[in-house]
Amino acid sequence: MGGHINVRFWLAGVAWAGCAMGADSSAVAPVTFNKEVLRILQRNCQTCHRPGNIAPMSFVTYEGTRPWAKAIKSTVALRKMPPWFADPQYSHFSNDRSLKQSEIDTLVKWVDSGAPQGDAKDAPSPLQWPENGWTTKPEIVLKGVPYTVPAAASNNVIEWMTLVTPTGFTKDTWVTSIEIKPSEPAVTRHICVSFVPHKPDAVYNILFEAGVEAPAERKLAIPTADAKDREAPSRVRNDTVGIGYTCYVPGRALSDFRPFQAALLIPAGSDVNWTIHYTPNGTELTDRPEVGFTVRTSAPKRLLIESFGGTDSSKFAIPPNAGNYAPTPGEITFLEDAELVSMSPHMHLRGKDMMYKLVFPDGKEQVVLNVPHYDFNWQLTYNLDQPIKLPKGAKLVVVGHYDNSANNRFNPDPSRTVYQGNMTWEEMFAPFFTITVDKSVDPAKVLKTPFAVAGGA
Repeated sequence: MGGHINVRFWLAGVAWAGCAMGADSSAVAPVTFNKEVLRILQRNCQTCHRPGNIAPMSFVTYEGTRPWAKAIKSTVALRKMPPWFADPQYSHFSNDRSLKQSEIDTLVKWVDSGAPQGDAKDAPSPLQWPENGWTTKPEIVLKGVPYTVPAAASNNVIEWMTLVTPTGFTKDTWVTSIEIKPSEPAVTRHICVSFVPHKPDAVYNILFEAGVEAPAERKLAIPTADAKDREAPSRVRNDTVGIGYTCYVPGRALSDFRPFQAALLIPAGSDVNWTIHYTPNGTELTDRPEVGFTVRTSAPKRLLIESFGGTDSSKFAIPPNAGNYAPTPGEITFLEDAELVSMSPHMHLRGKDMMYKLVFPDGKEQVVLNVPHYDFNWQLTYNLDQPIKLPKGAKLVVVGHYDNSANNRFNPDPSRTVYQGNMTWEEMFAPFFTITVDKSVDPAKVLKTPFAVAGGA
């Protein structure tokens, strides 16, 4: 009991001394939405939490944010929001949206004090977002084909679909950013686009189910002993990958090359190849996807190359109940001087972790990205704060692990052997990355990998 009395006297003494010395009363002022909280939301949350974007609620105004105060407290305290999975030991990223502990403390204090709004004059100026849900204002917008996603489907999954549309580009075009925007993000699993030369037999504006249109002879090499466990492999048309392979996935819509002083060259007359995957959510919705570009009229200082380093598909087979399966590491050798600017791990429901490591010609090694807890629901791109120079002969080596056990609550069936494939119930090992090279370099001669990898520069 005596200890409690002393503590109260001590606290009272501090308060009395503070008043006597004329301490600033703002030291005990409550945290308010307008003065402190809104600034945090603008920096870290409004990219998604604004009208027309992926989040189901908007944090632009007090009225929109206040009902979610308790949820904000719980998710930020557990660091579930904002989603960010890069190990802070390695590299710094310009788009790091994670909260500092001081910011978490501020949000928690705001909620615990009743989530007051505060004085309107303390609020920062609203961020000026482009209209219609765009992250950056596009100069060119190309439309996809509307698709009505049913309220429910067999196994609650709709197969991948492919689509070809014309760019309408009558001259070579330097693209400095690409943003893919579904109108119904609540049911959009992914939308990817790439650019290919026009084919005389191209069929425009028709959505095809990937499995229906696939070449019948397409097969993956698999161990004979496991053949009885083999699910029918998913299949995609063999013309769905070209230059500028860019995707919309949860947490990632915009690929912006302007900070790197780089651009992507789309030849005149190119077509857009789309791959699209929807997931019903109980409500029938019609999605009207668009892709927007910013462009420049002259060649940039550097060319942009987006690619990924896969594994040996013929050996990829996750055994039943395996909790830490490691495929053959991905390996990419750089045949020209380049600069690494971003990375984006991609796996499916059994994905566990992924690490990118550079091996330099002198033998020096550097881990540049480690995602120790991969989350399929948030497939993020990690933009390096400063590009990393890659001398000719450097290698990018990527390792990953999968959890096919019952301990993985997202695992649809731990009793099955899992192979590489495009469908969600299959798996992928696709460590995407982006580099830039001097504009004089031939992009087709920059990378080398020991495995056949679709989706190159």
